[in-house]
Amino acid sequence: VQLQASGGGLVQAGDSLRLSCVASSGTISGSPMAWFRQVPGKADEFVAGTSGSGEKIDYAGSTKGRFRISRDNSKKTLTLQMNNLEPEDTARYYCAADKATWVAVVLKNPAAYDYWGLGTQVTVSS
Repeated sequence: VQLQASGGGLVQAGDSLRLSCVASSGTISGSPMAWFRQVPGKADEFVAGTSGSGEKIDYAGSTKGRFRISRDNSKKTLTLQMNNLEPEDTARYYCAADKATWVAVVLKNPAAYDYWGLGTQVTVSS
């Protein structure tokens, strides 16, 4: 599975962005998927994720209530709607998918994921 993320940019605090992750090959149907973010010098941080079926969704505490993750298996797309952005959200955002299918939980450990996109940069100015 090849993943390609897009939608990042430079915005001001309080603005919104919508990130998309498209599987250009293979399928994401049944695969647990998630968004992570990374700031240079720091470990990957879980942002939001879905279980294999998409029925379970979870968010990091810092993003809950502001971000919304969704998936469309027919379009092979994972989306992250980010509202009320804060300077602390500045990072490179990556989408990830697990090759195991129909996992019934949200995987928050980046080591659990097998496929990663190249990421898209989000910069939020104050």
